Amino acid sequence: MTFSSTTDARPDSVSETRIPKPRSNGAGGRAPVEQRRPLLVFNDVTKTYPNGRDALKDVDLIVPEGDFVFLVGASGAGKSTLMKLLIRDELATQGTVTLDGDDLAKLPRRKVPHVRRKIGIVFQDFKLLPTKNVFENVAFALEVTGTPRRRIKPAVERVLALVGLTQQAEQYPKQLSGGEQQRTAIARALVHDPRIVIADEPTGNLDPLISWEILQLLLRINELGVTVLMATHDADIVTALRKRVVALEEGRVIRDEVGGGYHRAG
Repeated sequence: MTFSSTTDARPDSVSETRIPKPRSNGAGGRAPVEQRRPLLVFNDVTKTYPNGRDALKDVDLIVPEGDFVFLVGASGAGKSTLMKLLIRDELATQGTVTLDGDDLAKLPRRKVPHVRRKIGIVFQDFKLLPTKNVFENVAFALEVTGTPRRRIKPAVERVLALVGLTQQAEQYPKQLSGGEQQRTAIARALVHDPRIVIADEPTGNLDPLISWEILQLLLRINELGVTVLMATHDADIVTALRKRVVALEEGRVIRDEVGGGYHRAG
């Protein structure tokens, strides 16, 4: 999947961005979930830390390609551990975690960087490099993977247009608003064409209006066919959007509901 956009997109707007249509079932619209290929699979996954605490317990989860999933639960419920297993920062104590057909526990160390390129990560606190401008922050994600220089510039320009930051390309993080910093972080996550974007509380440091704009951008990215897994405590956003909701409590999946709210109805 490659992003395509106009080069004159207005800053802080994605309305002028030209994007490809989502994958279709041939009759218009995206294929039903049951017809989509599983991208992420947790099969009977338990993660036990050395102190004996089960951060995850008997987790079964299938995320098909193109899905948009909210991961909710109180602090300590297991959301961070689940995401660490997905990016192979940690390994499951029991069970299997499969990403795009690869069993992450059996993955040779030399192949880990390649698999991680299938994942884009967006953090709550942006994690931008303060001495690099917007363009350089996004380009850095390609430079560290050895991407040829001739491919970096057009790739960065495409994603900056997509997130509405073409005009801010030469500005530094301290010159940006919180929303612009998060858009930069999203562009960085997208620049290597990931299969899945993990957004860890991406609106946690933003006011409600900017939070909603960031969510609209993530939804638009999802329309491109990119799978989105978003951990959040923002009940209003989750309930308003009525996407798939996976709720964790004490390391277990207690609810997996399509079209659900932050809290179980009733």
